[in-house]
Amino acid sequence: MQTREELIHSLTIIIWIASALHAAINFGQYPYGGFAPNRPGMSRRLIPDPGTSEYEELKTNPVKGYLKTITPQFQTLIGIAVLEVLSIHSSDEYFLGQREAAAEWTKDKEALKAFEKFGKKLAQIEEKITMMNNDEKLNNRTGPVKMPYTLLYPTSEPGLVTAKGIPNSISI
Repeated sequence: MQTREELIHSLTIIIWIASALHAAINFGQYPYGGFAPNRPGMSRRLIPDPGTSEYEELKTNPVKGYLKTITPQFQTLIGIAVLEVLSIHSSDEYFLGQREAAAEWTKDKEALKAFEKFGKKLAQIEEKITMMNNDEKLNNRTGPVKMPYTLLYPTSEPGLVTAKGIPNSISI
């Protein structure tokens, strides 16, 4: 890196990956993938070719044919349990833009002011996402199941699978 702009660009990418991108992928796993039919890519067999016995079985008994393609029950339960554990916030979680006793980590007034400004900007982002979710003119915001997009909400309630919240730090 040769310039301040290059440093800013590199740090922005690192911060994005280690915070918001990680949170959106991690905390959305259970709500989207915890229900096995939402993961059709988990099929363990290809669609049978016409004329084969597997194809005939699929035509005559589609449920039985389908059940042979998905992950066995025990492996599915383990997968769902792992997704649930990964999607839960700890009870003492601090989210991006939050700090316990913010004034104790620095006495630099300028840094504290920037931190406060950053927190306000995050609150505005959350409000904008909520507003967009409620705007019926925007297609595909909630879909037929009425599940609004929340993966980049900066904050979340503790515990429970909320599909929102960007932790101040990551542990995986």
